[in-house]
Amino acid sequence: MALSNASAASCLDDDYQILFQLAPVSLWLEDFSAVRRYFERLRADGVTDLRAHLRANPAEVAHCSSLIRVIAVNKRTLDLFRAADREDLVANLDTVFRDDMFDQHVEELGQLWDGGQRFSSQTVNYTLDGERLDIRLEATVMPGHEGTWERVLLSIEDITARVRTERELRRGEQYALGLFEHSPVSLWVEDFSVVKMLLDEVRAAGITDFRTFLNVHPDFVSRCMQEIRVLDVNQQTLLMFGAASKEILLSRLGDVFRDDMRIHFAEQLIDLWHEKLWQQREVINYALDGRAVDVFMQWSVFPGREAEWDQVLVSLTDITARKKAEAYVEFLGKHDVLTKLYNRAFYEDELARLGRKGPWPVSVVAVDLNGLKTVNDQFGHGDGDALLRRTGEVLKKAVGEQACVARTGGDEFMVLLAGRDERGAATVVEQIQQVVELNNQFYPGTGLSFSIGTATCTQGERLSDIVKLADSRMYEAKRAYYESLGDDRRGD
Repeated sequence: MALSNASAASCLDDDYQILFQLAPVSLWLEDFSAVRRYFERLRADGVTDLRAHLRANPAEVAHCSSLIRVIAVNKRTLDLFRAADREDLVANLDTVFRDDMFDQHVEELGQLWDGGQRFSSQTVNYTLDGERLDIRLEATVMPGHEGTWERVLLSIEDITARVRTERELRRGEQYALGLFEHSPVSLWVEDFSVVKMLLDEVRAAGITDFRTFLNVHPDFVSRCMQEIRVLDVNQQTLLMFGAASKEILLSRLGDVFRDDMRIHFAEQLIDLWHEKLWQQREVINYALDGRAVDVFMQWSVFPGREAEWDQVLVSLTDITARKKAEAYVEFLGKHDVLTKLYNRAFYEDELARLGRKGPWPVSVVAVDLNGLKTVNDQFGHGDGDALLRRTGEVLKKAVGEQACVARTGGDEFMVLLAGRDERGAATVVEQIQQVVELNNQFYPGTGLSFSIGTATCTQGERLSDIVKLADSRMYEAKRAYYESLGDDRRGD
């Protein structure tokens, strides 16, 4: 792997040998030509994603490393890695390159694979006596060798002290600022100093019940919102809100913070009134294209700025997907997926609630879809499901959103009409029949047909008994329907 000292020196132009040796950073001259040939074989074998291939075959990373020939290193390199000479260093490279550097080495190889003529990384090496070195590596294929990679110049900067310091300051203000632009969360730095001044003026005026004050002076909330100065936002903020630049976003803040935001901000002001300088809440903002963005907001005054509030950090995490998932799960818990009506569980809860509290009277409409079994048997369950979906559309349209309309069985539906008497129930039945007629005109093929029974519960009666009565009347209507057809299929 190593060449003699004379051979190594001959690989460098004499004019640059002294500069190479006396450079204040660690320099390595290496030959990557065997690595390039190996890459060509991998491509010929059909490998397209080197990083995935190496992670799946970690032994090949070591193989790639073994193909790299160290031609020369400078004095700083020997000092840094505590090697007696170049031969000593080359003979112990397995001590230098180990442990933490696997992922970074994969990435370095990946950058070359992608066609780059240089690569860089921040990784970990070790001295020959085992001390950990945090390093910054920069490598460049030297001019004239782009086609072979026979000469690659690497510089290694020892950043151990700096990395150690950064670890110590990880929780400090400077570290947070360093991560600001690259945070995966939307970050805003804002100035609330005028808001604090306004709150102090209200407090100095003798106001003690701040919530009542806001109710009497709602314009105070708007004024405080207008006095917030946005000092900076990070790149994730631009992505979240669909802004091409910080200037565009800051010029359209009225499109981002609107509608219900004023209500949320009033609650935030009340918390600030009570000196809660760290807050969390879920709010709705809007992207510049009008999309609603559900966000989890964390608001805190920077350490050392508690007296002025002139630097406040606001982080916004996009929880839109989570809220949609929660809403869908909640919908599934209360609704029948096929018809989009309420399900039996919700119906029974609503029945119990109305049975306890009313409002009275409560009318019950029992609805059964005629002929579902016949359609399923003759045409398949796809056509039967289509009839059920149409039934959901008809009942929702005819009854409206104010009543409980539920699918309680395969072809059975119940409507609970709170505060509606017999006449109100009859009106709903008439509306159902009218919408059924219109629906049958719109859809070709099998028409909808319902058997319907109604009953009304007054205060003092048991609502469960009235449900049974409505069911009984529905079954009477169903028998009459089949008798009119000359058919006696009770279970259809």
